Amino acid sequence: MTDPWVLAMAPATPDRSDMSYIGGRGAGRPERPLGLPLVRPPWGRITAIDMNTGEHVWMKANGPAPDAYRSLPAAKGLDLSEAGNPAIAMLLVTKTLLFTGEGAGLVNGASNGGGPTFRVFDKKTGKILHEMKMPGLTSGSPMTYFWRGKQYIVLATTNRTEGAELVALALPNGN
Repeated sequence: MTDPWVLAMAPATPDRSDMSYIGGRGAGRPERPLGLPLVRPPWGRITAIDMNTGEHVWMKANGPAPDAYRSLPAAKGLDLSEAGNPAIAMLLVTKTLLFTGEGAGLVNGASNGGGPTFRVFDKKTGKILHEMKMPGLTSGSPMTYFWRGKQYIVLATTNRTEGAELVALALPNGN
């Protein structure tokens, strides 16, 4: 995710550390003119890296920009469908597939992060093979299990009005 913050060092007190300085409070996020981030999108992305060479094989935005950005007057007329959510994607990687929820702003605490969308990517190409809306924001990494001859993907979701739930999806036979 690309979501700049201003950080600072602060003098340490003996009860907190034996070092001279520790991470202190900074100014937080830099000012966002017109409400949009200072950096170009994608603000959230998934990057496939060849672990043998370090080469970036493909990169995809982690969904569209959040509603909080798309609804701004400054965003009127902008195509933010590939801008990505400024939240860490929750991932499950298998031999051929990548399962992901958009992320729920769990790391940066952003109310504008995340979305209720679950996607399945082809791991080699980054092509989206399936996409579906979930009952809430993704709040944990997808899990998988095999039971009675069927493979399942389970995803934790949360909805501010209805609470959290686990959603289990059965993969089609032969997958």
